[in-house]
Amino acid sequence: MTDLTDLDSPQPESPFERIRQVDPDGYEFWSARDLMPILEYTKWQNFKTVLLKAQIACENSGNDPADHFTDASKMVAIGSDAKREVEDMHLSRYACYLIVQNADPAKEVVALGQTYFAVQTRRQEIADADVLAELSEDQRRLLLRQRIKLQNTDLASAAKTAGVITALDFAVFQNHGYRGLYNGLTADAIHRRKRLKKSQHILDHMGATELAANLFRSTQAEEKLRRDLVQGKDAANEVHYQAGVVVRRAIAELGGTMPEDLPSADSIKKLERAEKKRLAAPKTKRKKNEENE
Repeated sequence: MTDLTDLDSPQPESPFERIRQVDPDGYEFWSARDLMPILEYTKWQNFKTVLLKAQIACENSGNDPADHFTDASKMVAIGSDAKREVEDMHLSRYACYLIVQNADPAKEVVALGQTYFAVQTRRQEIADADVLAELSEDQRRLLLRQRIKLQNTDLASAAKTAGVITALDFAVFQNHGYRGLYNGLTADAIHRRKRLKKSQHILDHMGATELAANLFRSTQAEEKLRRDLVQGKDAANEVHYQAGVVVRRAIAELGGTMPEDLPSADSIKKLERAEKKRLAAPKTKRKKNEENE
């Protein structure tokens, strides 16, 4: 098994890294058509089934699939220098992570893909820790919100192994975590307390401190589910609840503000749009803006 802590040793270039692309705005993406043969799928219709499972997993984790799976097209050769346009999909790193989690586990290359994206996630965690203290509140929010998206997928996977199967099961499971951390409040109750609109997601309106508490709650629950080989929905729910209780107790012992008492923040979507616009600006203008900050 690959040691994820040994990240500085030279590694041969991964086939997943070779097909990585960067759009004009500087955002990385992968083509589903390029990823398909690497994962040893020969028919697009079969691979679309995996894409659908990954999108469902994305939604079940509280994320918008449209942010990670973008419909696209691709020109492919059909012989005699002729080409035709075929259906494709552009994928974020998070989307690729979900795809390899939902692909045929019997394929050796799928395990390779899981390792690759796990290593890249660990690299990002280390980088995050190094720069977090130097970031602004908005930058910390962007970083932590993205990390929670990935972490909630890991938590959902661990919960599924324990027996949390249906969407309703998972909603109940998630509420147990919130109840432990928020002194008995469910997601809906937190939503009302924060005075958010029906369409607004509570995680998208948390400040960096509250996001960090929820990230810790999620990681601790996932680790205990896997470490103790927890089985059964009730047992999994209790693990998640106790993880929330432990984090809440730590906040109290440190004299921190309880998460339900923290103010709601502007939508993270607004920050994401502003960051994308900033990155899309010409370099000279961007440099001038950064100098004025």
